[in-house]
Amino acid sequence: MIGKLNHVAIAVPDLKAAAWTYRERLGARVSVPQAEPDHGVTVVFVELPNAKIELLHPLGANSPIAKFLERNPDGGMHHLCYEVEDIIAARDQLKAKGARVLGDGEPKIGAHGKPVLFLHPKDFAGTLIEIEQV
Repeated sequence: MIGKLNHVAIAVPDLKAAAWTYRERLGARVSVPQAEPDHGVTVVFVELPNAKIELLHPLGANSPIAKFLERNPDGGMHHLCYEVEDIIAARDQLKAKGARVLGDGEPKIGAHGKPVLFLHPKDFAGTLIEIEQV
């Protein structure tokens, strides 16, 4: 069902500093910040040969990332994103196997402009999972 790893998302308290670290210290190609108001975040993508790192920063006080950073003030890994060919079929298969889909269960458009869903971390060894249709 799942395809390749699309990205690892890391919540950061200082987006500019985190982007600088990946660009200047590690020599990575880093995108410009992109506001995602529907998700309450500003994102920066670090391009790797085999996947991406998504740096997440809160966009507004009600951002889920603001709540994450309250518990983890230095930041940290937030979620893993896997690719799927058909997000509705993947959702239905996952639900049939007992996985909980967060929110209303309907895909939303993610930072890559593609449909995404999030899966409850308690169903995946304590890790929040995002699936993205490719």
